[in-house]
Amino acid sequence: MPELDNTAFHPDFTTAQAQLPDRARVHLIKNADLTGDTLQTSGMTRREAVSGKTVGSEKLWTGETHVAPATNSGDHHHGEAETSIYIVSGNPRFVFHDGTGEVALQTEPGDYIFVPPFVPHREENPDPENPAVVVISRSTQEGIVVNLPALYPLEENPS
Repeated sequence: MPELDNTAFHPDFTTAQAQLPDRARVHLIKNADLTGDTLQTSGMTRREAVSGKTVGSEKLWTGETHVAPATNSGDHHHGEAETSIYIVSGNPRFVFHDGTGEVALQTEPGDYIFVPPFVPHREENPDPENPAVVVISRSTQEGIVVNLPALYPLEENPS
């Protein structure tokens, strides 16, 4: 049986075949290889997995966010990117402003959140002992983060 090569999309590829261009092979990103070299927001840590700079993605950014116990992130939005969030562990709250006041969406592991483009929001982790971990995918190949001084309602599409 041929030795598995985790750099290519097929275990029968030779080393030469594993040198295919980024757009012609499947990529494996190990958890240990996630990088914090991406835009950050106070109160949370983003770890980048799939992006233009890590694997040559043209339309997708995926990574993890960790929010420490009893911590809130800063207010922010993700520009033109649509954002999908999967709750891995913890019970984070996602807070946005609906034009009347702040709305908090309480989550639990297995839930999903969708954040439309330009919508200001923040993540809160009210648990005093356990971190919250989520997996994020965005519709842009780089992690757009616009940190804000406060939450405000999105009155119209700014694009």
